[in-house]
Amino acid sequence: MIKLTHFNNQSFMLNAFLIEQVEALPDTTITLTTGKKLVVKETPEEVREKMSEFLKSISLVSGISGEEGVLRCSKAEE
Repeated sequence: MIKLTHFNNQSFMLNAFLIEQVEALPDTTITLTTGKKLVVKETPEEVREKMSEFLKSISLVSGISGEEGVLRCSKAEE
């Protein structure tokens, strides 16, 4: 789970495995695998960093950097 912030300054935890897409529209919009969209205060880069740290913390990306793991997951969907 990663900690993010709504625009009303309320923090919430999001299951990182539900994230399908992160865009700057110009606000950071996260599309979930369910189709739901969330707008958060964090930049897309901050969301990516949080996801990378999460993946490292659960050893899902052992042998490669967390950032590289996130990029590989993104490219697998293309």
